[in-house]
Amino acid sequence: MSRVLRIARGGTGAVQDLGVAPRRAERFAAAVVRAEVGHGCAELVADPDRPTAWTLLVDGTAQSHVDLDDPTHLEFEYVRRTGHLLDALDPAPPAPLRVLHLGGGAWTLPRYVAATRPGSAQRVVELDGALVDLVRSRLPADGLGLDVRVADARAGLADVPAGTCDVVLLDVYAGARIPAHLTSVEFLREVARVLAPDGCYVANLADGAGARTLRPRRSPLDFAQAQAATAGAVFAEVAAVASPDVLHGRRFGNVVLIAGTGLPLTEVARRVAADPFPARVEPGAEFADGAEVVTDATATPSHRPPRGLFGQ
Repeated sequence: MSRVLRIARGGTGAVQDLGVAPRRAERFAAAVVRAEVGHGCAELVADPDRPTAWTLLVDGTAQSHVDLDDPTHLEFEYVRRTGHLLDALDPAPPAPLRVLHLGGGAWTLPRYVAATRPGSAQRVVELDGALVDLVRSRLPADGLGLDVRVADARAGLADVPAGTCDVVLLDVYAGARIPAHLTSVEFLREVARVLAPDGCYVANLADGAGARTLRPRRSPLDFAQAQAATAGAVFAEVAAVASPDVLHGRRFGNVVLIAGTGLPLTEVARRVAADPFPARVEPGAEFADGAEVVTDATATPSHRPPRGLFGQ
């Protein structure tokens, strides 16, 4: 019987069932590293198409894809879209940036920034210390100058001096859901505090049709729309980047939320439209569609993904 490995090779937007023939399954089994970490069971699964690449899964949910020999290869579509934004920011590569990563995974984007913008000052804040140890030992990032700290994302943000970041990237999930305390206007005011005047905030959201929730939904994208509205209460410019079927609420998938001042949205739109899985940039106010701003008092975690997605 063939083994089915569910890996989100395009992020949440492109989960694929990879049927593995018995002989090939044996090769897969020999190329899986498993370890108990603070928030479940982590697996590092070798990529059969790229000899030095690995996918990190936690409790069956794909967290990261890393190619140790080519850190500029971004496998997941939402990560590639974030990479396009980082490349479009002024000053252009290879000029360094000051980047705060809230959520570490396997450090895919920190490695990308180090490769494309050498000398960048980067801090990674990851809650799961055992996961940090696993990534550090199995997927080393020696010589990249990463400052990796074990802490809750919001607590780690509070330790950052004002105005010292060019980019803040949020990619934090617990049980395939974004924790509530990372979705409020109070949290985003802290993000704005650490950003330089022309700094940029980027968040990886997941929402859409089929999401599981006990709450009534105002639309198939109500969580992501509320995040856009909340960002709009703090930042001058907001935009949402996703594939058209996700933006139209027809499918559950990734929405990359971008906020700041003087954002290179025209260039980002050009680049994401040319991807193998094209995406679109939608203005934040249009995307929010009248959603209410989220506060600490009203915040809830993001919706659960549909059954069978993210290993759920």
